[in-house]
Amino acid sequence: MPAERVSMRRVREILRYRFEQGLGHKAISVRVGAAPSTVRETLRRAAAAGLTWPLGEDLGDAALEAALYHPAGTKTGHRRSPEPDWAVVHREMKRKHVTLQIIWDEYIAHHRDGYRYTAASAISIAAGRRSCR
Repeated sequence: MPAERVSMRRVREILRYRFEQGLGHKAISVRVGAAPSTVRETLRRAAAAGLTWPLGEDLGDAALEAALYHPAGTKTGHRRSPEPDWAVVHREMKRKHVTLQIIWDEYIAHHRDGYRYTAASAISIAAGRRSCR
């Protein structure tokens, strides 16, 4: 279950403590009541978004949240490698003398940064196959 987002009021406090008073992560976390990892992540997101202190008065909470976080509904989960076409994989697996190892060899030849064999096997099983032959 994902953690709750930091409120924009708290984000502004974190930025203010960091840039106006020059406090460290631990001191900021004590003052705002958040974990040091939350403070570190908030500062990392602010740096990645190019935010500077002081924030402009025209920068509202919605604009600040949009700058710090990805839009809701976009999947940024654990699958970051190019996915094989699972329909083709399953169709090919029905052919005689075709194994997942052969299909994976072809896949990895095209996608060098793709899934390793064990991950591809696990995903294939989760996608509906019973075994990897």
